[in-house]
Amino acid sequence: MRFQTLRIAGLRCIASVSLSPAPGINVFVGPNGAGKTSVLEAAYLLSHGRSFRAGSRDVLLKRGDAQLSVFAEIAASDGRVRRLGLGKEGGRWRARVDGDDSASLGSLVQECAVVCFEPGSHDLIAGSSEERRRYMDWGLFHVEHDFVSQWRRYQRALKQRNALLRRVNGPDPALLAPWEAELAVSGEAMGSYRQAYLASVLPHIQAFMTAVLPELGAFTVRYRSGWDESMSLADVLVSRRTRDVARGHTTAGPHRGDFAVSFEHAPLREHLSRGQEKLCALACLLGQASLFAESRGEWPVVCLDDLASELDRTHQAWVVEQLLGRDAQVFITGTDVPSALADQPIAVFHVEQGDVTGLL
Repeated sequence: MRFQTLRIAGLRCIASVSLSPAPGINVFVGPNGAGKTSVLEAAYLLSHGRSFRAGSRDVLLKRGDAQLSVFAEIAASDGRVRRLGLGKEGGRWRARVDGDDSASLGSLVQECAVVCFEPGSHDLIAGSSEERRRYMDWGLFHVEHDFVSQWRRYQRALKQRNALLRRVNGPDPALLAPWEAELAVSGEAMGSYRQAYLASVLPHIQAFMTAVLPELGAFTVRYRSGWDESMSLADVLVSRRTRDVARGHTTAGPHRGDFAVSFEHAPLREHLSRGQEKLCALACLLGQASLFAESRGEWPVVCLDDLASELDRTHQAWVVEQLLGRDAQVFITGTDVPSALADQPIAVFHVEQGDVTGLL
């Protein structure tokens, strides 16, 4: 999978740019604040429907502009080319797939696959459980299509149950029951898919982890479902009604799921340094990309933001070596071309004040 063209308008400091990335490694260089990260952010938006930076999608709009748009032509390994777009105008976000303006955001992100290692990636290890749920669910969206329908069923039922819990006079058990039944069926299915996904991605992560953190010993992950697994989710929901009414929301289910990482010599994530958290997150992201490639027959686009600042030279060289040996399109940013790429065939783009120019 690769971007043939990428057009960005009204995103942060970028007024309007159009570029044609090379199939292999593309490096975006320029001073800090020039807009390099925004190029990666645009690609990520099409794949995730959100930015990897903190804050809402509303802050993405260039100051003074009334609209934002990201458009791309993406070629798959089988030769198909999909035309994808995401834009905001008049307070509304709209997705487009092959000219269909009524496309859902879900249908958009299923057509584009981008994994990104950036300064906030350590949150996958050290951050909230929401980051790890997103990791699992994004992977499942691309390798297990039935997961999408179960996820949507669950979100709809969760919204309805929460609305009933917040009723002034308390919920009617007769009204709660059908939504709890829907939550139980779809929620347990989601939990099974997530557990199976972690089992599938673990060997891919371990292959990278052995190289980046060998001193920590064997690596494993353990899924946490989000409810007491000694009981069915249906029984847990019934038993928690009083507590959930008091809190005004559902306190058990896969929307509270998580996974814990563990090393032989660092059994708790608190034992890891910030540098080790970054390397652990990097191995998890590359492992996810590797499983995607095994399942779909092509690598996702790999973005590495500010590579030279995030990794030392040894690990920079290791990452480059991993990606050069695979048929992957890569976007890298930095104030200069990383030393690990000095003698490699790459495409270089200069970014300054929101303008992007290809260099020979």
